[in-house]
Amino acid sequence: MYDLVVVGAGPYGLSIASHAAAAGLSLRVLGRPMASWRDHMPKGMFLKSEPWSSNLSDPAGSHTLAAYCAARGITVEHGRPLPIGTFTEYGQWFGKRAAPRADEQTVTSVVPCARGFRVETAEGEVLVARTVVLAVGVMPFVHKPGPLRDLPAELASHSSHHHDLAPFKGKDVTVVGAGQAALETAALLAEEGAHVRIVARAGRINWNTPPQPLQRGLLTALRDPHCGLGTGWPSWAWSEIPWAVRKLPANVRVHIARTALGPAGAWWLRDRFEFAVPVLLSSRLTAAEQVRERVRLRLESVDGAVRTVETDHVVAATGFTPALARLPLLDEGVRGILHRVGTSDAPELNGRFESSHPGLFFAGLLTAPTFGPSMRFVYGATFTAAKVVQGVCRRLAEPRLATVPHASRARTAVPETAEQPVREPAKETAQQPAQQPVQEAAAAKETPEVRLAGQVARR
Repeated sequence: MYDLVVVGAGPYGLSIASHAAAAGLSLRVLGRPMASWRDHMPKGMFLKSEPWSSNLSDPAGSHTLAAYCAARGITVEHGRPLPIGTFTEYGQWFGKRAAPRADEQTVTSVVPCARGFRVETAEGEVLVARTVVLAVGVMPFVHKPGPLRDLPAELASHSSHHHDLAPFKGKDVTVVGAGQAALETAALLAEEGAHVRIVARAGRINWNTPPQPLQRGLLTALRDPHCGLGTGWPSWAWSEIPWAVRKLPANVRVHIARTALGPAGAWWLRDRFEFAVPVLLSSRLTAAEQVRERVRLRLESVDGAVRTVETDHVVAATGFTPALARLPLLDEGVRGILHRVGTSDAPELNGRFESSHPGLFFAGLLTAPTFGPSMRFVYGATFTAAKVVQGVCRRLAEPRLATVPHASRARTAVPETAEQPVREPAKETAQQPAQQPVQEAAAAKETPEVRLAGQVARR
């Protein structure tokens, strides 16, 4: 039995694995290293974040992006965008040098058992671990607008489903969205020879300004401080003190996670975009239908005017929705009884990223409604990795549970009393009748020994 299984081998999973190995834990890392970056980012994209804020995390802090680039003669400068391909190669290098080797297996099931968790993979391996960290990246949470969901993949896709945009050469493509993914995807499509347009609900395209110099006068630095997510005091709070964000009321955190650092294009993309891509602003997509081998879009403006657009393909660059319902690999019974953050479908976590089910930890996008917007970016991996491993070590120091925790206990078993999350009593009350034992939901997948343990516990 392992102390820890890390599900996912992206920036968060690899960083957690590095800290866990340094802490002496027996662990396995399951997933393809940097898979989302290798397979789901169009060629030619650049990092929007600064290189110094794009490090994976090891305890010594020595395996940085700058160190990787310096050893290869790659120039890394503040204010100079770095190709995503370079960052992806850095992540793979980190996984080989600073973390245990990841097993490229696909996890299909995480189910509680008497000794902790039973983890199964598509390749047929079964592992048992006392704790599990779900660092699954963003791909389970892809969001497509409702009107596009029933269209076939050859007519409508998500921006994360493309690594090579060359097949769109000569085609008419409509990109839905107004954030960096939409704008950069559209620019790359135009450069590949596609006839492309942007459709956006917003009334304008927002562009980030060039970054301020790192060395500035004291008063300027105080008014507009640098941080891992840009400049300004709100961004500083989101990036530098996520522990404080967690202390805010639940629905305030949900609002912050949804609205902070909203859609905007990188300053260095503007010249490539504005003269190459036409934009339909204040246009809401209300319907989409297949017409022979094309798509007919119905767009409604804020004043009620309706127009139609016919196109060969629609790319939805509409982001990701963090929701436990999107994680079928996690046992349904566990998903059903986990505490949520306010009205969201994201798990409420303690200060060490542990959910209300003891031993089950989360990292990455699903933690943004608890710890704030930095969890949407690589920058959040450093804070996350250290805290998660502290939580795992604390959980391992607890006496082993003889049986799977009863659901009513799991809903309140946040280890540190001083770190109880701020919650709304009305929501807690409304959720109480839905409680049921986790072992009942998982019994069909468990061994007779575990089912017997669960029956003893219920007596």
